[in-house]
Amino acid sequence: MKRLRVGVLYGGRSGEHEVSLASAAAVFAHLDRKRYEPVAIRIDKEGRWAIADRPPTAMSAAEVIEQARLEAARPVRSGREVHLVARPSEETILSIDRRTADKRDQGQAVVTGLNLDAIFPVLHGPYGEDGTIQGLLELANVPYVGAGVLASAVGMDKALMKLVFSARGLPVCPYRVVLRHDWTSNRNGVQAELERALGFPMFVKPANLGSSVGISKAKDPASLEAAMDLAGSFDRKIVVEAAVADAREIECAVLGNDAPSASVPGEVVPSREFYDYEAKYIDDGSKIFIPADLPAATAAEIQRLSVAAFQAIDCAGLARVDFLMERATNKIYVNEVNTIPGFTTISMYSKLWAASGVEYGALLDRLIALALERHTEKQQLRTSVT
Repeated sequence: MKRLRVGVLYGGRSGEHEVSLASAAAVFAHLDRKRYEPVAIRIDKEGRWAIADRPPTAMSAAEVIEQARLEAARPVRSGREVHLVARPSEETILSIDRRTADKRDQGQAVVTGLNLDAIFPVLHGPYGEDGTIQGLLELANVPYVGAGVLASAVGMDKALMKLVFSARGLPVCPYRVVLRHDWTSNRNGVQAELERALGFPMFVKPANLGSSVGISKAKDPASLEAAMDLAGSFDRKIVVEAAVADAREIECAVLGNDAPSASVPGEVVPSREFYDYEAKYIDDGSKIFIPADLPAATAAEIQRLSVAAFQAIDCAGLARVDFLMERATNKIYVNEVNTIPGFTTISMYSKLWAASGVEYGALLDRLIALALERHTEKQQLRTSVT
């Protein structure tokens, strides 16, 4: 059987660049070489694409930072830069090797076309998880793993996501959205309105970022001001949420296209006051319980809400849905959907599916098959009225 050539796209212009390296390393390590021919396509922090000399290998939190240093020390310009052909073509990408330019005809670079059967984006955050890459892949008419343009954009923007959830009747905690422009021009007025509407404590987040980057818990006016400045340094739009009292953090994984399934729910007990970037990737004190210790009816409701949130944004392929549950009342709030969740073998998404009977390698197979299925369906659509 012909092997499928799969381009694994990782890195990117995002504060989650380092997380992407670890996710991509796991994908490369577990793609069945009898079925797939993986191609490592790296995007550096300046947005330059290249076929990597070797795929990333860091799959643990401790190795991610070191791998990032190695990546930063290897400029993309010195390798085979890559350009996606943004139209339907038998050559999905063009690889340009400038290293041999001086040895060839008057210094001309060597250009090679390469056809890919599918692309597996392992990009987290802006310029990868937000619909920008997905739009480019749609123009190229190439199958790709995961959500489409709309679901990626809505899933990235926490403010719009909450609007969609509310419109579909899904429970969300009280929140406000603040533009950075409004914050910088009227700090006292905005702060007074947030305190009146939400009260302390509250969580302050960049609207378009993940992995808990730029998120703070504000307990008083001084910490709220610092939190707003931090979130505003990452995004022009800031989401401020009322804190859920004594919250449990529950997560559930979803897999599928038009008929998605939900995994068993799991619970994260962070090593810090909340599950911030350091608790996720730097220290090892956080604990994960799979399945979560929940009554059967509560677990079933979380699975139902996970599928409902997935379908509300018209997601496809995969997503991890995060919840906050008030300990005293067991009241459940949908926090957010992550359309490209962390994807190492020890990431919550893959561990939830392993506990549900789908191991990592089989999960990769399912995701690629779902990408091909969705692409085949789209090819049946009419593009002309005549």
